[in-house]
Amino acid sequence: MRQGTLIPDTSEVALLFLRPKDGAIQIVLRAGREFSVCPGCHTVSRRVHSRYSRKLADLPWEGIPVLLQLQVRRFFCVTEGCPQRIFTERLPNTVTRYARRTRRSAEAMDWIALALGGQAGSRLARRLGLCVSGSTLLRQVRRRAAVGPSRSPRVLGIDDWAWRKGHRYGTILCDLEAGKVIDLLPDREAETVAHWLATHPGSEVISRDRASAYAEAARTAAPRAVQVADRWHLLRNLSEALKSALEPHHRILAQAASATQEPEVSSPSIAPTVPAATRAGLLQRHNRERRHDRYEQVMALAERGMTKRQIGRELGIDRRTVRRWMRSDGFPERKPACRSSAVDAYASYLDQRWKQGCHNAAQLWRELRERGFRGQGGIVRDWVRQRHGARFQRSDHPTKPPPMRASPRKIAWLLLTEPASSRPYLEELYRLSPQIAATANVAREFFRIIRKRDFTAWPNWLQSARSTSLANFAAHLVRDQDAVQAALRMPWSNGPVEGHVHRLKLIKRQMYGRASFDLLRLRVLNAA
Repeated sequence: MRQGTLIPDTSEVALLFLRPKDGAIQIVLRAGREFSVCPGCHTVSRRVHSRYSRKLADLPWEGIPVLLQLQVRRFFCVTEGCPQRIFTERLPNTVTRYARRTRRSAEAMDWIALALGGQAGSRLARRLGLCVSGSTLLRQVRRRAAVGPSRSPRVLGIDDWAWRKGHRYGTILCDLEAGKVIDLLPDREAETVAHWLATHPGSEVISRDRASAYAEAARTAAPRAVQVADRWHLLRNLSEALKSALEPHHRILAQAASATQEPEVSSPSIAPTVPAATRAGLLQRHNRERRHDRYEQVMALAERGMTKRQIGRELGIDRRTVRRWMRSDGFPERKPACRSSAVDAYASYLDQRWKQGCHNAAQLWRELRERGFRGQGGIVRDWVRQRHGARFQRSDHPTKPPPMRASPRKIAWLLLTEPASSRPYLEELYRLSPQIAATANVAREFFRIIRKRDFTAWPNWLQSARSTSLANFAAHLVRDQDAVQAALRMPWSNGPVEGHVHRLKLIKRQMYGRASFDLLRLRVLNAA
């Protein structure tokens, strides 16, 4: 698109006049050349057969639509035997064949459609003075050719992306050296990826996550390429393996938290003895009883010798939940939700008024409104009910808060990072369970090896991991040992691919219900 020109191309067309017409600007142009070239035999002809007019839409002026009336000619072909006896002169820089818009107007529509899609692009185009529908913009995108490269890039990044998380996935392929997407695949099956690699040879390095399908496809179709496991996925796999190793020891985790938590010293306060029977509390109790019944069913089926997969199919629950329950040494209670409230800022005032005998939630809400509170009365009522309950008794002794309930995921992160604030808890945990202490040392060493890319420490780590709870994790790494060692030696990773996956998700969600694979692929490959 050329900037600052009144007409599309002065070498092809000449301006006759312009005038306002029906709220738009009409520009009359004519072809500026005295000859034309036959598209069949490429012979120059000056014999004019006839003339006719074409009406075209052009770029708007300050939001005002512009209509072009282009006077073009038909010519006789002077070559005997040419099948194109009569042809229309071509103006490729002004307009394409059979088009109703100028080339520069069509290019502007392409940019809008690739950036925003159909409906959003149509709204923007109308604001700018281009009257076009969302369906027209999408048809404009579909006319573009999205031809993939004939050869695969030297350094290829492969990752999956979700059409619908947990149900349907696709594959994205990126050139890591150029930092751009080169193709999309409709699924993440090994056969599909292997076929693409076979038809696009040339990859020397393939960076991927820990998915076995991509590893198998690379081994099949690109056996000479060096596979590199993504370091972020390795650390994530470590975190998940450490969390699974901690799940059977939830009682030890809670015991260590209870032993290291200091009691709060507080002034005499009103302590609830019987919690209020709220609707939320009854629902929580009902859900807890339902989970406990399901837990007992799982344990009963396990005692009968059924596998985890069979138990999951029998009860309609995920087999990972079955595995977690079977590894635990008791019914795993859910961590209570700790939600903040806008009323917390006025807690001291409400406690003082409650001690003074004001137990009317509506009165308390009116007093808070005078102090700048903007919430509704129901929030204050629920807060007071949760804080003080239905029946109360005086207590002259400070109460000890309940012990911290540490989730395995949170403790896994503490074991890897060892913050100074959690040092007493970790020391108590190591004292209670030497097995957890050994597992934590092995996990931190792997964390250091990946972060520092210490290739020389890899064999020793494998040897030490076999005697801990991470032995199964280490066995999985041995199966993919070449890719893991390449990740320690080479600088490539799937970080840029994850960024393109994020952009792909943004484009997919902009397209609402029109996100078919061919249209999504065109937008991703052609978007800047």
